[in-house]
Amino acid sequence: MTSATEVPEGDLIARREGSCGVIRLNRPKAINAVTLEMFRDVDKALDQFEADPAVAVILLEGAGERGLCAGGDIRALWESSKVAGDLGKILWREEYILNARIKKFPKPYVAFMDGIVMGGGVGLSAHSSHRVVTERTKLAMPEVGLGFFPDVGGTWLLSHSPGEIGTYFGLTGQTMNGPDAVNARFADAVVPSAKLAALREALTKVRPGATSAEIKTLIDGFATGETAGPVAAMQAKIDDWFAHDRMEDIVAALQRDGSELALATLKTLSEKSPRGMVVTLKLLRLARASSSLEECLVREYRAALEVFASDDFREGVRAAVIDKDRSPKWSPPRIEDVTPAMQAPYFAEIGADELKFN
Repeated sequence: MTSATEVPEGDLIARREGSCGVIRLNRPKAINAVTLEMFRDVDKALDQFEADPAVAVILLEGAGERGLCAGGDIRALWESSKVAGDLGKILWREEYILNARIKKFPKPYVAFMDGIVMGGGVGLSAHSSHRVVTERTKLAMPEVGLGFFPDVGGTWLLSHSPGEIGTYFGLTGQTMNGPDAVNARFADAVVPSAKLAALREALTKVRPGATSAEIKTLIDGFATGETAGPVAAMQAKIDDWFAHDRMEDIVAALQRDGSELALATLKTLSEKSPRGMVVTLKLLRLARASSSLEECLVREYRAALEVFASDDFREGVRAAVIDKDRSPKWSPPRIEDVTPAMQAPYFAEIGADELKFN
């Protein structure tokens, strides 16, 4: 790519290296948290790489040592929500359309999911055709702790995890390591972090027109072959506890079990937004019956706009990100107080504001 068409090196770096179109999230101090402008720059880079016949493969990576991406710019969303602004409507619309584009991108798209990968970072990576994790990967969808739900197509991804593993990760916000991310179908291969540089070098030498099968064979040559981590070993228990369609029944199943693990899981759930959990569970169950990522993103967008206007979102972000007191006051404070009337707006059609794909 010539310097004339190169995206300026700021929060996002996009350039061709050999036959590889490299997209690097470049906010290492913020663990590459993604802003609206960065989403727009990723989209522009994909336009260029898609049109360039010399680009055989896309590589998404994060600058710095801490991770690919810690999520979206939550603070900016919080500030906008406080003044009834429209950043949520604009950012999520463009982000979700980009998530769907990544899923259908016509060239192989490789994501290096090293270190921390959360929220918006999952949206940029876990819909890729080739998803590489490492022994340093810490992948999570912790949105229920912010009065939110796993978005960016998270309900689609989680609903395709084996058994109730996705329900567990979606409701608890617990972290997956690399092998568990493979087991949960958020990733495809574990590659030791020490081998990423060599894999990256190999990707820059891929022949134009290389197939996805060829890229998979290349990545597999660096991979450990691990396919299951510590959470996979708990699947039978998780399937028993999280098989229910009502949060009250999940809580009751954990209470009945009474084991140390069940009680620890209960404690984790007790810290989350009751409304966020109820909405998340319903979104996950609807996603199971959905035929496409786009269908889930349309539903997520409706729910996200309702979340953006809610006290729970502002309170969750305040407690976790702004004041960091870790003591949110949820509304309502109990799962059983989340009425059908409270849930309904999250799932209602929104007319002219509906999410549409090109």
